[in-house]
Amino acid sequence: MRWTALIIVSVTMMFGYFFTDVMSPLEPLLTAAKGTEGGMGLGWNSSEYGWFSGAYGLMNVYLLLLFFGGIILDKFGIRFTGILSTAMMFCGALIKYWAVSCDLGDATIWVPFGGDVQAQVAYAGLGFAIYGVGAEITGITASKVIVKWFTGHELAMAMGLQVALARIGTAIALAASLPIAKALGGVKASVGLGAACLCIGMLSFIVYNVMDKKEDMSASASPEANGKDEGFRFSDLSMLFTNRGFWYVTLLCLMFYAGVFPFLKFATKLMVFKYNVNPELAGLIPAMLPFGTIFLTPFFGNIYDRKGHGATLMIIGSVLLTMVHFTFAIPANNVVLAIGAMVVLGIAFGLVPSAMWPSVPKIIPMRLLGTAYAVIFYIQNIGLAMVPMWIGSVNEKNTIDGFIDYTESMTIFAAFGAVAIVISILLLIEDKKKGYGLEKANISKK
Repeated sequence: MRWTALIIVSVTMMFGYFFTDVMSPLEPLLTAAKGTEGGMGLGWNSSEYGWFSGAYGLMNVYLLLLFFGGIILDKFGIRFTGILSTAMMFCGALIKYWAVSCDLGDATIWVPFGGDVQAQVAYAGLGFAIYGVGAEITGITASKVIVKWFTGHELAMAMGLQVALARIGTAIALAASLPIAKALGGVKASVGLGAACLCIGMLSFIVYNVMDKKEDMSASASPEANGKDEGFRFSDLSMLFTNRGFWYVTLLCLMFYAGVFPFLKFATKLMVFKYNVNPELAGLIPAMLPFGTIFLTPFFGNIYDRKGHGATLMIIGSVLLTMVHFTFAIPANNVVLAIGAMVVLGIAFGLVPSAMWPSVPKIIPMRLLGTAYAVIFYIQNIGLAMVPMWIGSVNEKNTIDGFIDYTESMTIFAAFGAVAIVISILLLIEDKKKGYGLEKANISKK
């Protein structure tokens, strides 16, 4: 039953990750002049495409909807929140599909942080923003589903497998979206396929609800495992916000992911400018990272489940992250060294998430778990939005005659890793004081 639950929520998340990235390879069609590219060009400009891409997080960050989604999850339970969030994903996808399928002419609409944009861009961004709220809330709901079914069992490996399937969704989107669009009539074909997948994901979650309710009604179901956590009270939020261990995990997440995802946005050019890699091949080196995590995250999760040492795994991963960015910061420009550093970064990216996410339920009680994950995701998303802007301005400052000196920006990334080391050590110390059990195996010994 627990593996069935994992498959259902993981497939739903895989479809979500596919839809999140389905437009990324389509930028050439989106920004091509109307009537060009075989009639598939939509005529967006680069600024409009940039605003559309950022619309995903607008409601989550500025309206705090992700935080409120965590409270809804803890107050009303997995089943209600899962249907609500997957329905929002599907509805947002339909709005986006309608927008890219229609010719809305030259009318413009004012949008926050974007000014006047084409009506088609505005409506597509609205759909993407609604989808983004549903996707992020579905993500924390999926995490709570896994905690519910796998506590005392293969918790870390289950979370690792869910992440692995999500990465597969991203990989399929990046590889297949543009060929599908060109073969089937344009952007709307790929977006429509993504919307259809989200419909299947929503229906799958309805199937999960039936299974989950049946399990809760059985005599063997524990009180805390019910879909609705009766013990949640708003006054309990103070317990969350005053928990030092929780804040250590939150800050570790912020620092570690700030050293990975924003780095990947600049890694391809780094390979070209510093390591003299052919621009046609440069993207293959950073592409090693997400594909490596498909296998490494479940592998390290299985180690945590059976052997423990979760806090230690986070320390090791943070040390490796720091070493990698220090390597990229030094003057050496050997491409073999760059490839080796990327492999080590992949190991770090498998180590820390496989230990960090399953550690949250050991620190925070089940009734507050949705809110806890929501706060972590919220702060992480702020960092992922601000760090690329910072690094971009640093690289701009260090550009001379068209050549970028990456020493300063890679040193900043190394500093994120150094801070992550300190935080993970403090987390280990806090674990020893409070007895969270981060160093203990997840699988209960009987």
